[in-house]
Amino acid sequence: MFRGALTALVTPFYQGGIDENAFRSHIANQIEQGIDGLVPCGTTGESATMSHDEHRKIIEIAIEEARGKVPVIAGTGSNNTAEAVELTKFAKQAGASAALVITPYYNKPTIEGMLSHYRAIATEAKIPIVAYNVPSRTGVSLAPQTVARLAEIDGIVGIKEATASLNQVTDIIAACPDDFCVLSGDDSTVLPLLSVGGRGVISVVSNIAPADMAGLVKAYEDGDMAEAKRLHYKLLPLIRALFIETNPIPIKTAMARIGQIAPEVRLPLCRMDEANRDILVSALNDYGLIKDEQK
Repeated sequence: MFRGALTALVTPFYQGGIDENAFRSHIANQIEQGIDGLVPCGTTGESATMSHDEHRKIIEIAIEEARGKVPVIAGTGSNNTAEAVELTKFAKQAGASAALVITPYYNKPTIEGMLSHYRAIATEAKIPIVAYNVPSRTGVSLAPQTVARLAEIDGIVGIKEATASLNQVTDIIAACPDDFCVLSGDDSTVLPLLSVGGRGVISVVSNIAPADMAGLVKAYEDGDMAEAKRLHYKLLPLIRALFIETNPIPIKTAMARIGQIAPEVRLPLCRMDEANRDILVSALNDYGLIKDEQK
């Protein structure tokens, strides 16, 4: 159902509130640069610190600015099933193509609890659901056998797999139907994921390098392995710099450095360590996103 490079959009803040103009401009640039889809209100979008009104506003803006040119997969997950249902119903009403639903964090549900959570959301919201597995943040993980059971639920169409494990991805793809969409949640694993049957990525680095990440996936799909490999290794140092601290601190620092947004994150996230910032700025310079004199 979904393929290519979809950007996990940052949420620009200014003086504590949402910078709507910067967000709209960012989305327009993403589409102009050839990105294949937009994912607002995910981890990179700092959804955990947004009010429900802000959450809804960001989803609405993303859909408005996409104008049907690319799909919008709205982050609507929660560790409260009723809350996730409510947010997912809103996403459908607003016109989202699908919803990205993270595994319930903190509660640590059993496998049956996890399946019931996703079944309730899919049944009540009636919009395609992409599960989001990121155990480093949630404390729970979707095993391949559990994902196979999720794939049997009407409305569960894919997974964003963010374990950075090729074994995990391979086992998921082997266990699920061919039309079940597996997307990487780790920018550094896109090319290997594609090689075992994945469809693309929900990307952080594409906030600042959308054309290259989209180009990597397209090159692979076109059978141009040399170009896909070239873009993989071109992106890799920048990707590593963008994860030197907790996402989205580095990507927002990078976007501020190149003049796209204000350098604001919400507590408990905070300003980037200066030594790490220097490493990031060096990577931006090497990539050609800033000039030496701007360092």
